Amino acid sequence: MHFCHVRSPQTGQIICLPESLAEKASIVAGPAVISELPLLPFPSPVSEEPPLFAPDIRSVLYGKELLLDELPFTIHELAALLQSQHMTIRSGLKQTENGFCCQRCHNSAKQFFGVFPCARCGQSCVYCRHCLMMGRISACSALFRWNGPAPPISYEAVCTWEGTFSPGQAQASRAIISTIIQKGERLIWAVCGAGKTEILFPGIEHALQNGGRVLLATPRTDVVVELLPRLQAVFPKTDIIGLYGKSEDKQKTAPLVIATTHQTMRFADAFDTVIIDEVDAFPFSQDKSLVQAVAKAKKQHAALIYLTATPTPALKKRVKNKQLPVTKIPRRFHGYPLPVPRFKWCGYWQKRLENGKLPHSVERWCASHIATNTPAFLFVPSVNVLWKTTEILQKTYPSVMGVHSEDEERQHKVAAFRKGEIPLLVTTTILERGVTVAGVEAAVFGAEAEVFTESALVQIAGRTGRKKETPAGDVVFFHAGKTRAMLDCRRHITAMNEEDAEGGKRNNA
Repeated sequence: MHFCHVRSPQTGQIICLPESLAEKASIVAGPAVISELPLLPFPSPVSEEPPLFAPDIRSVLYGKELLLDELPFTIHELAALLQSQHMTIRSGLKQTENGFCCQRCHNSAKQFFGVFPCARCGQSCVYCRHCLMMGRISACSALFRWNGPAPPISYEAVCTWEGTFSPGQAQASRAIISTIIQKGERLIWAVCGAGKTEILFPGIEHALQNGGRVLLATPRTDVVVELLPRLQAVFPKTDIIGLYGKSEDKQKTAPLVIATTHQTMRFADAFDTVIIDEVDAFPFSQDKSLVQAVAKAKKQHAALIYLTATPTPALKKRVKNKQLPVTKIPRRFHGYPLPVPRFKWCGYWQKRLENGKLPHSVERWCASHIATNTPAFLFVPSVNVLWKTTEILQKTYPSVMGVHSEDEERQHKVAAFRKGEIPLLVTTTILERGVTVAGVEAAVFGAEAEVFTESALVQIAGRTGRKKETPAGDVVFFHAGKTRAMLDCRRHITAMNEEDAEGGKRNNA
């Protein structure tokens, strides 16, 4: 499909249209592959209501920027809206001095572009490999965006949660509402198990009741899957969708969206309030394109709230320089301190593992938890170690299971672990965040590995003692040598435990 720039007879502005919809007399550039045409500025939003046939199209496209292949409409069904500028088109890839830039994921690194023989344009076509999992976007791809008025709002936003906040939670909740009202920016620095999800409820309710749209973004699918039913239970009269790789909600729209940060690439100028949960987590913290995707998803004037127990150095620096307001919650909602990890030397374990054996200390820890029916996470540094460790344990305990990021049965196994059907779960760092299991205890096998950063270890320790009924819990780091990350983790947790209520107040701004 080729595109043209034409002069609109209604407004006189230059707009982009498919060649099949362009009148020859009005063409000022093209026809050509869309990335070869000059870039056009975004037109001003159209305030007039679209034609009667448009509501279905608006409901799919409002607040999003999608490929034609992602739309359940033909180009001829979109013709009138494109000509009236209720919809706009721009190139999926734009040409730069050094090659291309993807306008969906903002990738401009040459190594993340490839070439393939394209049936659509009949040429060898450049495409972006960085966001290929979202559907291929190439030099001849067009992105479609809604440019008309927003759809009418017809929903109730009533929060049915009847819990009670701790003093720290109440203070953070008030700060979140204030930030939403002022359309500002704020960091909520709360220890693992502080009840971060609950403190969002009043703010989300306020935003929705005032006609706003809310995005709760998180780096990992597991967290989306866990949060979706919790929020649906708390806001039973509000449409809520969850977006992740295998989600069935991708064609839907809703006032409250829970999504992985990758899925935010499909949105544009959509949200009045954006909340980023676990803002320091991989891959969000290490992928600038995801940061840019979230920035594109929010409206120009929108509230932006960061949630984490382990802020990145960049966030801490902004707080220190008074560039980012912060609210701290140094205590868990039940008032008990965070479990402090203990260190246990386990020798040079790699050799034993190759010989089909675990270090005696690790073996005893696992056996003790299984014998006493105490649910336990055993975190390991890699998938290879996971396979070997799980295989060794299964010889004695067949119900032990292992999970990792590419495990298609991961959600099923986590659910079975919660039910007590799996006594011990061997896992990579994929479960360091967002998973709550009553009474669970945790160990890290090979804690000296580089993958176990300070933040990862703090999060792992934070899996334990989260319930009021079982506020204590064993956390042990089995290692072949202490690392700075291990020591920093313990200092981090100890400092939070020592920070009293007055200290917490002094750290709010």
